Amino acid sequence: MNEHPVIFFDGFCNLCNGAVQFVIKRDTQSLFRFASLQSDYAATALKQFDIEPAQGDSFVLLENGKVYQRSTAALRVAKKLKGLWPLLYGFIIVPRFIRDGVYNFIARNRYKWFGRQESCWVPTPELKQRFLA
Repeated sequence: MNEHPVIFFDGFCNLCNGAVQFVIKRDTQSLFRFASLQSDYAATALKQFDIEPAQGDSFVLLENGKVYQRSTAALRVAKKLKGLWPLLYGFIIVPRFIRDGVYNFIARNRYKWFGRQESCWVPTPELKQRFLA
């Protein structure tokens, strides 16, 4: 089991790539690791949870042997960031079907609103150790 939580994201999505960079800036303890949903690592790691990365969510968190998806994943990540971001975790009390409804609406429109890259984002050499292939 990986000691670091792993964030799986859509490597082609501009919004998702922006979210990863947002987390990196606020993850002062370098707690999180990252892998695109298009990676071999995602295919292997998520298979045991019956998640097909190619058809999966645009944001998945693997933490302590459990998988969290959609809004729950995002809130669990926010809880561990520097600054006031952990306060967002209070939204966990909102019923999941409401949180995920908002999440799904944004996810369905993410390419239209934020664009799509032709290839996955490549981290800088300094950040490369935090990305799993």
